[in-house]
Amino acid sequence: MRPQPEKLVFLFLFVILLLDTWYVVDSDLASDRTALEALRKAVRGRSLLWNLSSSPCLWVGVSCERDRVVKLRLPAMGLSGQLPVALGNLTQLQTLSLRFNALSGPIPADIGSLALLRNLYLQGNFFSGEIPVFLFNLQNLVRLNLGHNNFSGEISPSFDKLTRLGTLYLEENQLSGSIPDLNFPSLNQFNVSFNKLTGPIPQRLSGQPETAFQGNSLCGKPLIPCNGTSNGNDKLSGGAIAGIVIGCVIGFLLILMILIFLCQRKRTKQGVPKDTQEPKQSEIEISRDKAVVDRDNASTGFAGAAAVAKSEAKSGGGNKSLVFFGNTPRVFDLEDLLRASAEVLGKGTFGTTYKATLEMGVVVSVKRLKDVTVMEKEFREKIESVGKINHENLVPLSAYYYNKDEKLLVYDYMSMGSLSALLHGNRGAGRTPLNWETRSAIALGAARGIAYLHSLGPAISHGNIKSSNILLTTSFEARVADFCLAQLADPAPTPNRVDGYRAPEVTDARKVSQKADVYSFGILLLELLTGKAPTHSHLNDEGVDLPRWVQSVVKDEWTSEVFDLELLRYQNVEEYMVQLLQLAINCTTQYPDNRPSMEEVRSQIEELCHSSSQGHYPHLDIEDDKSSRHTYSVDSGAPPP
Repeated sequence: MRPQPEKLVFLFLFVILLLDTWYVVDSDLASDRTALEALRKAVRGRSLLWNLSSSPCLWVGVSCERDRVVKLRLPAMGLSGQLPVALGNLTQLQTLSLRFNALSGPIPADIGSLALLRNLYLQGNFFSGEIPVFLFNLQNLVRLNLGHNNFSGEISPSFDKLTRLGTLYLEENQLSGSIPDLNFPSLNQFNVSFNKLTGPIPQRLSGQPETAFQGNSLCGKPLIPCNGTSNGNDKLSGGAIAGIVIGCVIGFLLILMILIFLCQRKRTKQGVPKDTQEPKQSEIEISRDKAVVDRDNASTGFAGAAAVAKSEAKSGGGNKSLVFFGNTPRVFDLEDLLRASAEVLGKGTFGTTYKATLEMGVVVSVKRLKDVTVMEKEFREKIESVGKINHENLVPLSAYYYNKDEKLLVYDYMSMGSLSALLHGNRGAGRTPLNWETRSAIALGAARGIAYLHSLGPAISHGNIKSSNILLTTSFEARVADFCLAQLADPAPTPNRVDGYRAPEVTDARKVSQKADVYSFGILLLELLTGKAPTHSHLNDEGVDLPRWVQSVVKDEWTSEVFDLELLRYQNVEEYMVQLLQLAINCTTQYPDNRPSMEEVRSQIEELCHSSSQGHYPHLDIEDDKSSRHTYSVDSGAPPP
């Protein structure tokens, strides 16, 4: 049977159309290849070792859909020089990430023709000049990060044209002028900190956190109020002014009357004859000690406590000796602590800690316990068991003092302070960024110390893991402090409030567990990775804690936004950061049985640190990458089946 002419014609046209489509696709991919090769030639990146004989879709950092380049991600690749006028040929590009390189000069104008671009990450380079106006043509732009560059000039009101913009980061540039009254319907992340901006913060942006505006000369909510912004309704009425004047006069008269009364009382006391009987020597000493107590409670605090202890000991109230542990040198006693100068280091869960400098030059750390309700025998038994614990990643207890009213613990003094101060201290100019090697080593040291505690028995736990209890040596080695004190705390249930480190199942300060320690350590890992304090994450105003914030960001497939910018400055460590992030998420699951043990945590961190120190840095950029979700899954914390 011969085919009909109509069918032959249709088949011929179909083949021609198919060949033409193949030619167009191949031609478009060739155009993409040309643009990428021009980029490679211009920036001379040390890591752009692309195989030019293969398809561009197989090149490192390049993602394709339907044989077109849709994502180009080359973060921290050592790229330098200026971008060529070529990227505009990547007409299907949706994500462009060139963050944390050494690119300079202006942004090429042809980027403004990338109509499908949704994510543009250029932070951490040396781009300069004014923010180019052609960026406002990118109507599909959702995330724009130009932070940590050298952009100057004013912030243009034309940003309003980007109606889909949800993230705008312009921090740490040289931008000047005022912030325009921008109207972003979808904006939820905004930062213009550490520029040269002046004037009031627009009302529409007043709901952003204070950190979004710091480092400028700005005023208005959430910063300090602006001078001269009060309207006529805020002016005081004549009656109010008169009331203030009258109140001041009455207050002055009252003060004058009190002074007169005190003077008369003093003269009356001076007229009373002294008692001819001499007080006993012990009474003189106790009186003098109590005076020292009054003086020291107002200044050094723990020395005043020691004075109370001394006074009560002389009156038969207790033993005034310090009890030392192990091989700790007995170079001082309670009398030396009484005479030491001291300064407050911090007020924590179990009391106030002081730095005590003794007259002989020895410096120690002294914790004055509070709310201890256990009896003396139980206290001494438990503290002495703590004093026997010895590990290189734990701060050893050197000595203690017990009195019914005062309990003092003496530790070695760590001059480098705490991890909390190191992470959340000065974040402005002159700060030395805390790199991956240091953070991961601190995490490993803390994990080793806590894992050792847990190895002593199932009933042994730390009970108060937080960054302020991770102290550092001069070589930034971690030492865990305040361990095993929770069993001495007031057994009353804690208030029903969010505690950044506390596991959700813990409702009593003394009923802690090893799994609760794992949860707290997971929060500590999140703190190391994000640079955010658990109780001050930028969504905390809405009642969102750090673990939920991290999981929400990861769920939105923008994982790299979780990490502290200081970490992203260091090249090719994102794989290890993601692995540690996943471990932290596993530690902070809601159900204790789903959490790993501290020994498992220690082992994983040890392996991770070993791998990263060997220099195995395969490229990884999971920024807004849906394909990575199956690789780095997030434990939802669902109960086991």
